[in-house]
Amino acid sequence: MKFYTILALCFFAFNAVASKKAITDEGDVVVLNDDGTWIYENGKAENEIKLDMNPLTFSKNSDSKFMLKSGKTNTAFWINPKKWTFKKNENGHEAAEYTFNVKGSDLYGMVISEQLEIKLENFVDLAFDNAKGAAPDMKVVKKEYRMVNDQKVIYMEMEGTIQSMKFTYLGYYFSDSSGSTQYLTYTGTNLVKKYRKDIDDFLNGFVSQL
Repeated sequence: MKFYTILALCFFAFNAVASKKAITDEGDVVVLNDDGTWIYENGKAENEIKLDMNPLTFSKNSDSKFMLKSGKTNTAFWINPKKWTFKKNENGHEAAEYTFNVKGSDLYGMVISEQLEIKLENFVDLAFDNAKGAAPDMKVVKKEYRMVNDQKVIYMEMEGTIQSMKFTYLGYYFSDSSGSTQYLTYTGTNLVKKYRKDIDDFLNGFVSQL
């Protein structure tokens, strides 16, 4: 099964829905469902979480001893090779530059890199909008700034349903003059607590080489 959070698609992906649309008195477009409910077309309501800075600092785990470098940006990723397997995208057509999996588990990861610098706050909004294309019920459950290995990133958790399965995406979003990076993990929502340490150790291997 493939799960897509492709930055490029954010700019031209549209949902083909039969629902009617309306404009609120504040100028927002909402989708009117047949059951009488409505939602913001751009996910505004689900995505309105205040961005605060987490006062903690986050750094690479001592067991993360193997570094993978992005071929598109100046970012790199320290992983624990005894725990994580990885695959590099060699054909250039797949969205993810790298994909990851904890051996024998249902915890996955991926790196999506683009050579396009974009304002960090807009970057996470685009990622959220794109994720809603795959899971219309996607919602942001946590979003904050973090300092990770001396780099300012946004951490975001999203929950949604894909093919009747509840999934959670947890990741770091970063952008600088070399481009933009989504460093993500994903698993079943019911498994997040079980895999929390593996998720944190994996994400905190993110570094910038600038």
